[in-house]
Amino acid sequence: MQKPWRTAAELSALLIAVVVAFPLYWMVLSAFKPAGEVRGDRPVPWTLSPSLDSFRRVFENEDFGRYFVNSVVVALSVVLVSALIAFLAATAVTRFRFKLRTTVLILFLVAQMVPVEALTIPMFFLMRDFGALNSLVSLVLPHLAFSLPFAVWMLRGFVKAVPDSLEEQAFIDGASRTRFLWQILFPLVLPGLVATSVFSFISTWNDFLFAKSFIISEPANQTLPMALLVFYDKETPDWGGVMAASTVMTIPVLIFFVAVHRRLVSGLGGAVKD
Repeated sequence: MQKPWRTAAELSALLIAVVVAFPLYWMVLSAFKPAGEVRGDRPVPWTLSPSLDSFRRVFENEDFGRYFVNSVVVALSVVLVSALIAFLAATAVTRFRFKLRTTVLILFLVAQMVPVEALTIPMFFLMRDFGALNSLVSLVLPHLAFSLPFAVWMLRGFVKAVPDSLEEQAFIDGASRTRFLWQILFPLVLPGLVATSVFSFISTWNDFLFAKSFIISEPANQTLPMALLVFYDKETPDWGGVMAASTVMTIPVLIFFVAVHRRLVSGLGGAVKD
């Protein structure tokens, strides 16, 4: 009786995976297609004459390397700073009792409900008043503001899963609060930090709205998503170049995910015993 249902579930999962992966397949395929096939009236899901011309045009663009470095700097800055602040904040709201603690947690959720587009204009004026427009700081600060509420709320569950008896035992053994925080608690919540880091990295790496809005008159500080505009022309857009640049943009995300996937799927099971 269970076998048909299991087969149906596996087929459904496979179908969903194909639907999700097809846009990525089409992107990579279009990057390797010759220009004539990309602009053809009858697109087909294959090519018999793959070409590297689109990738050659991407890497011959002198601004592409600078955009890549800027994206790496912004993404890594957001990941590292948000992970540090989120870990300390999640520990504070979980381990300490203070007034308005519940209100703070609710505000974290409310912050996630506000659309990014609704805050772009106010944040533009805020960056202008800070004198941060046209600099990479104007990209780091907004992404920190949007990634921290999610990170704190998610890490709160990991910190809460660590039993109080473990902290008490550490204090009995002579460990200070700082030592417990960094040598005991931090390794246990590392899977949660990795999960939030993946979210922060992807959202920052793929950002186009803030890069377009806050970097106006300083092309040297543009990030990688803006490189797509180099290949886009209203008259004759270079779709092969757009797809090749998008493929190159996807590679660092895949590398980052592969590097942390073991920590991402691991949990606290077996790591903490009461």
